[in-house]
Amino acid sequence: MKTGQSTNKRSLKSSLKSLSFLWGGSFLGSGSTFLLYIILAREFGPNEFGVFSSAFSIVTILSLLAGFGVSQFWLKAFGKEGWEGIRWLKPSFLFVTITLFIITGFIVLLYVLNLNDDGTENLLLVLCFYIYGYISIDLVSSKLQLEERFMFLSFWQLSSNLLRLLLVLLSFYVLNISLSLFQVGLIYALVGFLFTILSLFKLRKMSTDEFKLKGHLDKVDIKVVIPKLRHVLSETWPFGLGTVFAFIYIQSDIIMVKYIAGNVEAGYYNTAFVILTGVLVLPSIIFGKFLLVKYHRWANSDQEKLYLVYKKGNISMFILGVLLMLILLGTSSYFIPILFGFDYNPSIALVNILALTLPFSFLSYSVGATLVTKDNMKFKVKLMGLIALFNVLLNSVLISSFGAKGAAISTVVSNVLLLFLYHRAVNRKVFMQNKNNI
Repeated sequence: MKTGQSTNKRSLKSSLKSLSFLWGGSFLGSGSTFLLYIILAREFGPNEFGVFSSAFSIVTILSLLAGFGVSQFWLKAFGKEGWEGIRWLKPSFLFVTITLFIITGFIVLLYVLNLNDDGTENLLLVLCFYIYGYISIDLVSSKLQLEERFMFLSFWQLSSNLLRLLLVLLSFYVLNISLSLFQVGLIYALVGFLFTILSLFKLRKMSTDEFKLKGHLDKVDIKVVIPKLRHVLSETWPFGLGTVFAFIYIQSDIIMVKYIAGNVEAGYYNTAFVILTGVLVLPSIIFGKFLLVKYHRWANSDQEKLYLVYKKGNISMFILGVLLMLILLGTSSYFIPILFGFDYNPSIALVNILALTLPFSFLSYSVGATLVTKDNMKFKVKLMGLIALFNVLLNSVLISSFGAKGAAISTVVSNVLLLFLYHRAVNRKVFMQNKNNI
């Protein structure tokens, strides 16, 4: 009995240690991004900051198409197949290369057709290198999750954000260089290129003995059949579409605000959105980085443990979401003028509206994480696609009438509806055999 208790204590201590590293790294990373946005917002003003925000949102959605869910699929493949999951690596790398080639061609086509203003076109072109860095960092992050090297994972994900911040700080406040939006884009591109090179060395180790997969028996000599490229696509598309749909109902508001209500409104909305995403780092780390790889294992080997963690996660996330919502509602009118300047006072109302979504968003992370396991992801994607469509239609109506406030309202309504759909799906598909569902 004492031995079992001692093992549980060590396991809990190890989990808390891993989470502390992930949280620390993520808070520093998101804090670096937050501070960078504050600097850009103050230096460029709402109009130019709106141009940058919308261009970066376009590049972000293109980044999500790179690899189209490969990094998330790796967690599922290795969680289910163990060391045999190595068979997916070679075709996965080829698939990522092809998607990057297509995305680059699309960005060049946009530039040639000149469909946007010159500032947006030039930013999109140079930020192409940011996309390469994004997918490279994402793939290495999945490798580190599989190895459960959470200390290095936190450092890895922090590094690119911190480096961008340091380069901007150095330019503006040490060298006294008045950067243009395009030059800021060059900094993003430089960091993206650097991390692409670093990632290539780390990803090569996945096919060697330096890859230390956790949670499975020691590696043995195995003969595996290398999947075809079409097999990779058939496995990754739910994860790829899910990421794109999540972007649509979370971040596409910025793009729609720009083209419907203008750059200034987009600048106000992005200020509020940056604050919201900073808060959402908490559940994304717990369920997206720490627990996800374990969920895949438990779904195949320990359903009761998965259910127990699910119940406790729901309660914890809802309480935490309510607490942080109240903090934002009580302090937004003070910290926004101080951090961003009085020009961004219209963002206060947007922050207060978006704060209402926190309890539902936190709970959605907990509930929705279980839908990634086994073959449930395909059904989850359908729900996310439904919400994405609903969000776009609602945005079209509300932004035209209320500007950026309409986008904030649309986000809250969409997240409430998403949580409702997730909860029904989980009780019917994931924990159908468990009683007393929450």
